[in-house]
Amino acid sequence: MRQFGHRIPLIVDFTPINAINAVVVLDFISTFAFAWVGARVAATKNMDYGGILFVAAVSALSGGTFRNLVLQLQPAWINHPYLFIAVAVAFLLTVIQGKKKPIGKFGLVLDSFGLGFAVVAAVEVSLNNGTPIYAAVVLGVLSGVLGGLTRDVLCQVPPVLLHRETSGTVSVLGAVVFVALFKSGADSPIAALISGVLIVLLRLLSVKLKINLPKVK
Repeated sequence: MRQFGHRIPLIVDFTPINAINAVVVLDFISTFAFAWVGARVAATKNMDYGGILFVAAVSALSGGTFRNLVLQLQPAWINHPYLFIAVAVAFLLTVIQGKKKPIGKFGLVLDSFGLGFAVVAAVEVSLNNGTPIYAAVVLGVLSGVLGGLTRDVLCQVPPVLLHRETSGTVSVLGAVVFVALFKSGADSPIAALISGVLIVLLRLLSVKLKINLPKVK
């Protein structure tokens, strides 16, 4: 399988041209999603253009870069410069919208899609590079949540991952489901689709119903 760095390398075994095009499109959308949410948060904190662009890039690229460095692979953005185009588009859109424009439901859906895509891709890349199951799950989760965590730290806001929502929990569940399907012999695209959709739906449901992990009282 061809590896596309911090996102899904699967599907490429099917029909080469259509599969590769699909991966590139999904890769672009997920990178844009992380970058746009990062840029929006940075804009609301009155950062200048340089700060907004930096936060957008870190939000979009840090998770996959971390994963690839752990696996001793080149970061995806070295060989796939279109990732920077996704970041640039997110930055320009944020500048046009202005800092008072809320992320809204569309942004939440995009961010959830990016989360599911990043987690599944990281788990598969890890397994294909010979990592143990537990390590693949850990790398999948970290790849999915690290960008958002770094974004919140840079913007000096309480990290969403640690205070509300269940993005970390659903990432663990999705990663475990992917590993179970993958190891049981399911086709990689099917395993990725099921686990990715699971992450997206559970994340959106937890936000809608305000489901959080219990806290110490």
